[in-house]
Amino acid sequence: MRLLKTGAFVRAAQSARIAVSRAPVRAALAQSRWSSSQTAAAAAAETQHPFPDQSVEISREVDPTKTAPESKDQQEQERFEKKSKELNHGKRLVHENLSGVNILGKPYTFDNTTNVSDSILRLVGRNLYSTPDHPIAITRALVESCFPKPTYNHFTVADPVVTTHENFDVLGFPKDHPGRSRTDTYYINSTHLLRTHTSAHQHAAFQSLVNDEATGFTICADVYRRDSIDKSHFPVFHQMEGARVWDLPVSADSRYEAQLRRKEIIAKDVDEVPQTRIVVEDQATKFLKGSNPTQLEHDAEEVRLVVAHLKRSLEYLVDGVFEASRQMIPASQKEKMGPLQARWIEAYFPFTSPSFELEVLWNGEWLELLGCGVVQQPILNNAGLRNSIGWAWGIGIERIAMLLFGIPDIRLLWSEDKRFLQQFKQGTVTRFEPFSKYPPCYKDIAFWINSSPAAASPIGAESSSGVAAAAGGDATKASPTETQPAAFHENDIMEVVRDVAGSLVEDVQLVDEFVHPRTGRKSLCYRINYRSLERTLTNEEVNDLHNQVAAKMKSLFDIELR
Repeated sequence: MRLLKTGAFVRAAQSARIAVSRAPVRAALAQSRWSSSQTAAAAAAETQHPFPDQSVEISREVDPTKTAPESKDQQEQERFEKKSKELNHGKRLVHENLSGVNILGKPYTFDNTTNVSDSILRLVGRNLYSTPDHPIAITRALVESCFPKPTYNHFTVADPVVTTHENFDVLGFPKDHPGRSRTDTYYINSTHLLRTHTSAHQHAAFQSLVNDEATGFTICADVYRRDSIDKSHFPVFHQMEGARVWDLPVSADSRYEAQLRRKEIIAKDVDEVPQTRIVVEDQATKFLKGSNPTQLEHDAEEVRLVVAHLKRSLEYLVDGVFEASRQMIPASQKEKMGPLQARWIEAYFPFTSPSFELEVLWNGEWLELLGCGVVQQPILNNAGLRNSIGWAWGIGIERIAMLLFGIPDIRLLWSEDKRFLQQFKQGTVTRFEPFSKYPPCYKDIAFWINSSPAAASPIGAESSSGVAAAAGGDATKASPTETQPAAFHENDIMEVVRDVAGSLVEDVQLVDEFVHPRTGRKSLCYRINYRSLERTLTNEEVNDLHNQVAAKMKSLFDIELR
């Protein structure tokens, strides 16, 4: 569930099959047409993991013909698919009149919307959340332990390719939502993309609850967004989301009686959530009126109970995570710290209302940890849960893992250096010990662009030539009064730097900009900090990387290097 404000959110439905390796769930999943099975490796990890890791590995089958533009000849498309299947994952192919790529064994054709880069494709399939000794997997298991079976099922989804319908439409995202822009989202073609949030699978997960003994679920997966480059942002990161629903008791004589019984059940469930020692300030208690309203379909008192259960469940989660972190702190220092402080504030998300965010006071600063709310009723209705009410939440695993283990740079989580990986063991939280600090190398790149700012135009926007703009360089004007098309978006340079230098760059920052008073042209200067986490970079290789960045920027975008 994309509920964190860590960047903007990001058309055709996709065929998929579902079949779970448990009889009680199989009938429900047949409707949503996924497929899932628990791997032997996951089962082995479950038996030795102190956290109850009972996730079901979900594989998703994509109908590759759906990626083909309707105007393409079917035989030509079939030849392309056959050729693509012969390639390894991430390999691009130009064959006859088509171009495309193989992603996890499935062929996809490109079109004028495509902006996915090679550097991103190389990261697909790493599945850090299923590597038992990795901090991401350890954090995932800790979160899952706070939502135990049989009430909750735990899902992972290895294939990140979803349809625009799954990623946006079924969740109620407006057509003009900035998350649909190519400046924010990696598009494989006009109908398929790399998911921007785990909520792309929420509809099918809700469907899995129909006629199942479980009334809730969690989902963990990698998600992809075009974003800035710094120590806390990476184009691929991991999310978890969870949900819980309550159905109307079928034994009641009337709907009124059924709803009364459901209120009693929810109230009892609230009382059963373990208490915590967190000092909580709730600034989001007036959701029954005003800017964070109860949905018209819902009973106000029932909503109050659902929200109480949601908040207490997430306070329990946060308490568990931070208590695990505090185990590494000396007892004398821990006593001085006092209880964890947290606060609830109002929020807005397209698929929940009322909505909330939970922040915690950590090292003197308020940190936003997660977003949540009461699920929009149409989402439940569309999943076959018309008589249910429920809540949902979403959290970024990297943010939690970096706090838990004291990891200072998000790039480390993707490192394959044994000096990093060998520090962690499944089921335990240990403090990361830096193994070296290599020197930075700063290089500036300055260039002229058109005077108008770039717009985060939604998918489908076209340039003046009628062709969809290139990666990140959406040519839609910033406003109707602009006399020049938008020529540059900051994520453009971020993507170029990623493709050229990958993890050898620590951050990219805008250090200077000005508009020439006579010509109206804008100049931008970005400072790139080249620094490896694993070795000292030589001047020669840094200069070569920087020259490649400059050359690629000049060839791809309407800029003039200074």
